[in-house]
Amino acid sequence: MKAIAICGSPRKKGNTETLLNKCLAKLSAAGIDSKLVSLRGKTITPCIACGVCRKKQDKTCAVKNDDFNPILEEMLDADIIITGSPVYFGSATPETMALLDRAGYVSRSNNHLFTRKIGGPVVVARRAGQNFTYAQLMMWYIINDMIVAGSTYWNVAFGLQPGDSAKDEEGVKTVERFAENLIWLSGKLK
Repeated sequence: MKAIAICGSPRKKGNTETLLNKCLAKLSAAGIDSKLVSLRGKTITPCIACGVCRKKQDKTCAVKNDDFNPILEEMLDADIIITGSPVYFGSATPETMALLDRAGYVSRSNNHLFTRKIGGPVVVARRAGQNFTYAQLMMWYIINDMIVAGSTYWNVAFGLQPGDSAKDEEGVKTVERFAENLIWLSGKLK
């Protein structure tokens, strides 16, 4: 089994990355090959719905010259995909959504490439907006025919300064339980 956690935060060692690493640590301890993929410093331009991926059906986005295709390859190679984003004005970061929109378009244009992969979102907010952002990311999993692991609460935590999310005990426990459920689910799907 392979897992990737995609961090949509532009901050190095920020709160989103902190939570994703806690999740990945649990997965790694269970023997799942785990990797953090950061969108920080990468260029992912938005989907323009040109339909080239649908016409070519080669599992890539052929019209953009940016950092998208290598990340898509890692997503396609993974069994578990976790997406993490801080809340920016009530929604996920533009980089996160550009990646997910394009990946979803390529997937759906190539016979649903993400079908039955497992995963789920992780969201960090300073104060509010986490529920909308969580739902926004969750919609991507559902429309891509994926299986989402639950937890004891939504996978959200609070924090402003780097390291604050690690102090949100309930948020950390929720994300760790989410990781445990991913491990359990991956065992059922083997």
